[in-house]
Amino acid sequence: MKKNIWIINEYAGSPYHGMEFRHYYLGKELTKLNYNVTIITASFSHLFRNPPKVDNKFRSENIDGINYLWIKVPKYSNSTDKRRVLKWINFTYSLIKLPLNELSRPDYIILSPMETLPVIPTIKLVKNFSSKFIFEVKDIWPLSIVELGNYSPKHPFIRLLKYCETLAIKKADLVVSVLPNYGEYLKENGFNRNFIYLPNGIDLEEMSRIEPLSEDIRNKIPQNKFIVAYTGTIGIANALEYLIKAGKILRNYKDILILIVGKGGEKGKLEKLAQGYSNIKFLPAIPKNQIQSLLSLVDVCYIGLRKKNLFKYGVSPNKIFDYMYAAKPIIHAINTKNDIVTMANCGLSVEAENPEAIADAILKLYKMNPEERKRLGENGRKYVIENHSYTKLARKYANLLENL
Repeated sequence: MKKNIWIINEYAGSPYHGMEFRHYYLGKELTKLNYNVTIITASFSHLFRNPPKVDNKFRSENIDGINYLWIKVPKYSNSTDKRRVLKWINFTYSLIKLPLNELSRPDYIILSPMETLPVIPTIKLVKNFSSKFIFEVKDIWPLSIVELGNYSPKHPFIRLLKYCETLAIKKADLVVSVLPNYGEYLKENGFNRNFIYLPNGIDLEEMSRIEPLSEDIRNKIPQNKFIVAYTGTIGIANALEYLIKAGKILRNYKDILILIVGKGGEKGKLEKLAQGYSNIKFLPAIPKNQIQSLLSLVDVCYIGLRKKNLFKYGVSPNKIFDYMYAAKPIIHAINTKNDIVTMANCGLSVEAENPEAIADAILKLYKMNPEERKRLGENGRKYVIENHSYTKLARKYANLLENL
């Protein structure tokens, strides 16, 4: 008899709607392992490229064998829009009003929130159904908003989020995190419990189905340049102003181009910062299944984050796996202990928020023998295929669930 898994994540998307993709891919693989998977998510996210149409409060839909329950929530403009909090509150309250007649009784409830408000109704659901409760941490909240948003830990709303986080960690039957050093955070905050590291990954089947770029985008990418590309969300955490400053340092290298592809709340500000520099170019976000086509046209990929205490507990950004699968050398400007670029020997790691170091890394790869650059890229591809396929990650998840 199939067991039922509910995954509650208000930012869960799909390749048809946009980020986040983790639970779509895990859900697809878990259905192959004889589970019924239901993803309970919100109708809108600033990360969605194509939000679903939800006329009533709830809408059920089957996507590639996964049951999606969309909860209608208020829209907002970007990650810094204060109306985003209304979405959080609306989604959390709606978890109390779920159309239970449309849902299978859950054996397992996986809560994978960003902000931690959904913890309280989720624990009520766990109790009502006698389900096993898995608390999955992708971003550490409220620490993330305290460090990146400059909020006081003593703010009443932050205190509420902290209470919810503490409750989840204490009540969960299993704590899972995409952050390899999350155990340090637990220890530093007085939690005497273990966690399981289960990172993000790639869907090898989907990666092999590459869609060509639109002609419009393709024509905007020059063929005679050494291209250093960033793809993904253009947000505060991504610290892209330091890549732009590195581009300014390299302005006299006429054949080096900094290419930033994506959307986000910081894009307008960064475009102003890059104004007047012909060696820095922005392109709009593209569908996920075109990312590999775009990366095939670049020479080096870039990823960076802010120099914050938050990231010492680890990172697991999806874009780095896209870069590795594309077999491109990577410049990694993140201060973290789990430096996957160093572990895989697939690029250069430099200090976060250091434009001079970023510029030096670009020049080093620019001057490097093409065969050596190719070898670095191939190292990354081999590493991500062997260690980060969602097929393997889903099997590990299933084993964890069965042993609860």
